[in-house]
Amino acid sequence: MNEQICILYIDDEPDIRLIVEMSLRMRPEIDVRTADGGEEGLRLLAGGLSPDLVMIDVMMPGMSGPTLVARIEVSRPDIRVLYISGYADDTMAQHGVFEDGMRFLRKPFTPDELARTVRQVLD
Repeated sequence: MNEQICILYIDDEPDIRLIVEMSLRMRPEIDVRTADGGEEGLRLLAGGLSPDLVMIDVMMPGMSGPTLVARIEVSRPDIRVLYISGYADDTMAQHGVFEDGMRFLRKPFTPDELARTVRQVLD
């Protein structure tokens, strides 16, 4: 990764959010913003944040990742999305995560796996 990229990471788990944020910040070309759920993510986007990638936990209280992405795609149909979750494949399939073209990274993952997957989604 050479160019500066902006990532919006949305996850309701504060400890996981912090670990992922720190992993992303280890790479100087990444500007990461975080949100603790769907509503905060939507507020950041409405406030002018224009991320290259939205990384989002699939299962969150209030608004699931796929539901949030559907709302984001109304104004940003070209947004790139990386879903993350520690849940089993059958749970992810029930939420439509394994549909064609959807990118998914299973928790736990290493910082290198995260960086490699982000690059694949952006390329």
